[in-house]
This record gives sequence, C-alpha cells and structure tokens, in this order.
Amino acid sequence: MNKKKKFIKVAIDSPAAAGAGTLAKSISKYYNLLYLDTGKIYRLIALIKIRKKNKLNFKFLKKKIKKLNLKNLQNKELLSDEVGNEASKISKNKNIRKLVHSFQVNCAYNPPKKFDGSCLDGRDITYKIVPDADFKFFVTANIRVRAKRRFSELKKLKKKISYSTVLKSIIKRDKSDYNRRISPLKKTKDSILINTSNLTKRACFLKIKKIIDRKIKN
Repeated sequence: MNKKKKFIKVAIDSPAAAGAGTLAKSISKYYNLLYLDTGKIYRLIALIKIRKKNKLNFKFLKKKIKKLNLKNLQNKELLSDEVGNEASKISKNKNIRKLVHSFQVNCAYNPPKKFDGSCLDGRDITYKIVPDADFKFFVTANIRVRAKRRFSELKKLKKKISYSTVLKSIIKRDKSDYNRRISPLKKTKDSILINTSNLTKRACFLKIKKIIDRKIKN
C-alpha cells in the first residue's frame, strides 16, 4: 500500500524581479504543486482597466476572477511596466483585494486533486494569504541586479525601453510595495531569506530544495 504524500504549502514573498517567479515554478514542477503568481492577477485586472480606459465594472470583474483560467496569466502583455505600475495602484483597492484574496486562498488550500500541494508567490503571501504555510521564503536581490533582469526580460519580448527607465520603475514599485497601507511587502520572522543576486537559477532551486527535503523526509 502506497503511503499518501504530505500536502505541502509553500509561500514566497519578494520585491519585483527578484527571481521568485522562476524559483516558484521550478519548486512547483519538482514537487507537483499548483503554482500561482498572485501578482499576475492584479496585473490582469490592471490590463483590463487599461484596455477599458480606466473604467472597471466590479460585477464583471468578480465574474472574471471567479472563472479565471490560470493560463490567462501567461499573457506577455502583463509584463509591461505600464501594467505593473497600474497593478500596484489597484492592489490598494480594498474591494479588489478582497476579491483576489478569496481566489488566492482557494488556490492555496484547495488545489485540484492532481497536485500534492500549492506554491504561491507575491507580496503578502507569508502572513496574509497562507500564514500557516509549511515553508516560507523571502526572495530578494540587489536592485540593480533586479533591474537588469527585468530589462533583459523586456528586451527578449522586443520592448523598446532603456535600462534607466526600468531601474526607475523598479525603485517606484519598491516604494509602493513596501510602504502601502494595506498588506505591504515585508519579511516575516519565520520566513527564510534567499538572496539571489549572485546565485544561478539552479543554485537557488537547490538551496530551497535542500530546505524542503530536510523537513518532508523527517
């Protein structure tokens, strides 16, 4: 008789372009966890707002989130600085946060049965969305390193933008994320700090894998 695998909940908080998304995807794939980039939900709402020229119908938005297919979060348009900055503003809206919060919690605690748990990354995951997560990480990196990563990412998408513009955008996002009144970005005492500035993607993954394996194998 096969022993049932333990249900794992992984929570990751990080500032923009720190590499948390890539890391979370690798962790999710390896441990068969449902992955949710929570920031992408706000970016999707921001994109809807931009397309509708700043007019958001809350009832329409509620239906959109309720029926949200996670594949929609792979839209490359969501990576633009315009969408990112708008998403940072939208995330301060109490009604929208309540709507998104409900969706995030459901993903964290009730993923489809084919998964062995969940892995969420964002800004307030470790203390607001999944406070009882089995593993909590705060992923960060030097601000210039983060700006270079985002710049390279946007260049690959053939976006015409300068490094200095991206750096200014990252600085602006950090100020907004760390200082917002509702659910600000912060490292909790029980979160493990992972600085990715001088680590390869593989090295970051192995570092977290070692931490997770040590606990689930005991």
